[in-house]
Amino acid sequence: MKKIFFAFILSMLGLSASAADWPNIARYDSLNQVVRQLPAEQRRVVFFGNSITEGWPKAHPEFFSGNGFVGRGISGQTTYQFLVRFRGDAIELQPQVIVVNAATNDVAENTHPYNEDRSFANIVSLVQLTQANGIQPVMSTVLPAAGFSWNKSITDSSDKIESLNRRLEEYAKANGIPFIDYYSALVSPDGSRAMNPAYTKDGVHPTADGYTVMEKCALDVILPLLK
Repeated sequence: MKKIFFAFILSMLGLSASAADWPNIARYDSLNQVVRQLPAEQRRVVFFGNSITEGWPKAHPEFFSGNGFVGRGISGQTTYQFLVRFRGDAIELQPQVIVVNAATNDVAENTHPYNEDRSFANIVSLVQLTQANGIQPVMSTVLPAAGFSWNKSITDSSDKIESLNRRLEEYAKANGIPFIDYYSALVSPDGSRAMNPAYTKDGVHPTADGYTVMEKCALDVILPLLK
């Protein structure tokens, strides 16, 4: 009866079953059960993010398995969705470190009109939740993106990304939080503020070579934290 009533409410609201699981909160449930049983050295770091993070273990699985890293990215997600699934997909895995890479899809307006203050506040909330649970947070820049093929109405993404990155870096410095600068390593040298075409095919997602660059940036910051 409860299931029938719930389905009725959804139909009245015009929501589909997928919309009911807007944050895709169950996506990693079975994998998370496995990870929670692993020795601590096999779940030292959780990389939390969107499709950029989701694609990373697929492109370079050895980077994750060989270092005791865990990837928890979901394509298309914004920081609003991150907040809902963060406990189950990151905190409850009890890593030493959580690396947050966020807001590409905020700028692309995947779920909300872009509001820098709100996106920034969402990322700060993720950091504070990490700290409150005795885990070391690591912040990172939004990757360069001069536009989005799925939302061509966004024509000022480079300005928005630069502005948000400045705020993130300032917050990290002011609060003693380690910070990974993927942006500077991946941005095109031609001044366009697009991602370097040597590291991407679509201007948003890194290729395998792009992930190699990101790995060096990440390890330089993360490895000292694990000693």
